[in-house]
Amino acid sequence: MRVSQSQSHKAAGGGGGGGRRHRVIYLVLAAASFTLVVFAIQFSLFTGGSGGGDQFQKLDLEQQQHHVQILHHFHSNVQQCVANRGLGLTAHIIDHCNLLLKFPQGTNSTWYNEQFKIYEPLEYKYNVCETLLLWEQYRNMTTVLTREYLDVRPDGWEDYAAKRIAQLGADKCYNRTLCEEYFNLILPAKPPFHPRQFHKCAVVGNSGDLLKTEFGEEIDGHDAVIRDNEAPVNEKYAKYVGQKRDFRLVVRGAARNMITILNGSATEVLIIKSVIHRDFNAMIKKIPNPVYLFQGIVLRRGAKGTGMKSIELALSMCDIVDIYGFTVDPGYTEWTRYFSTPRKGHNPLQGRAYYQLLECLGVIRIHSPMRSKRKQDWSDVPTREMISRAHAAALHLKRGQDGDLGQFGSCKVWGNVGPKSNGPISGSPDMSSVRKFSNYSKWEVMPSESLRKEAQDHYSQMEGVSLYKMDGNKLDDLVCVRHSS
Repeated sequence: MRVSQSQSHKAAGGGGGGGRRHRVIYLVLAAASFTLVVFAIQFSLFTGGSGGGDQFQKLDLEQQQHHVQILHHFHSNVQQCVANRGLGLTAHIIDHCNLLLKFPQGTNSTWYNEQFKIYEPLEYKYNVCETLLLWEQYRNMTTVLTREYLDVRPDGWEDYAAKRIAQLGADKCYNRTLCEEYFNLILPAKPPFHPRQFHKCAVVGNSGDLLKTEFGEEIDGHDAVIRDNEAPVNEKYAKYVGQKRDFRLVVRGAARNMITILNGSATEVLIIKSVIHRDFNAMIKKIPNPVYLFQGIVLRRGAKGTGMKSIELALSMCDIVDIYGFTVDPGYTEWTRYFSTPRKGHNPLQGRAYYQLLECLGVIRIHSPMRSKRKQDWSDVPTREMISRAHAAALHLKRGQDGDLGQFGSCKVWGNVGPKSNGPISGSPDMSSVRKFSNYSKWEVMPSESLRKEAQDHYSQMEGVSLYKMDGNKLDDLVCVRHSS
């Protein structure tokens, strides 16, 4: 068909309008492509960058965008929570996984880091996706060292056990019988405590702030109370810290004074954070109390962070964790304890920021003098439903569409324990009659039927599997032990 010159001119003119439309379309497509590139970079950063590109290619883009939207919405809720509850702290969203918590200008940064020659900073960056995955994982964990863990872990008895014994005189347990003699007194065959065992627990720190508010009766109203180190429990401090005593996490130095710390309490459970040695065992044989060894520690960090480990312990047993006596209010100038003189200690601003983040992630509920002056209903903390959705989204982004998204996806080592492999109750033949005939072993022989329904339901949901950390705070290195009926 022949086209006239005038028609050709019109067509050319029409093509100019089409060209403009095409340029607009190209710009839109370019912007979309740029957005996807940015998301791919952020996603690869979250997955550690190792193989992230290949994994990203496999993932359904719409699903990933949906997960990112969920996390952005969750971040907005966390941001509002920090604004409402942070006593001056503000949260600034960097991307779908990262937040920056800032203190207001003029905040007194009193702690000087001798190593790096700087004062404590006024802002802290957190990967909320990783933090959420880590702390939600603790809700399903076992945090007490057991015989089944040492049996299942590949280097359990020879290597790991040796690291938990002071003054062994060797870098490994070449003589397993000798090492077992150290552990027998405090090594239950299987977990003595269970996820969801208690509804509401109080973790009581040692801050001098406790003397500013009379929390004692409130603390005693919890199903279980966890205390740290040498913190005294007596009439003198009863109205401030309460008198209920169920668990106590102690570092090596405090463990030397066990008998003084217990002060006649025959049922308080002692959990040693670091290592054991002959001196500890000699004392344990004389007391009626249950004594165990904390499992999920980073050994190179020694005795630091007892308060944080107490929260881990509580979260592995309790639905709700209330914390008291952690210095989280503005104006902190020195490390005080309610029962002794002030001294140098932890970095207050870093602790304040992280505890506030944990509260706005639904991990803990903070009680302090300044917060006691207002109504505490925690309605501005994201709901469990929001947290569950954000957790699922973060897990999808971390493991990818083809990854294991089930509850055992982090299991690196598996083991099985049969019904006839329960092992001995912790103890030894040369214990004193005080201990031998006390109820120190009640946690180890407690029938599952006596646990609250939520704990029984959780055990069924977990298919009888106990989860342990391999080492420290890594997400994907669990030791998982299945208990067959």
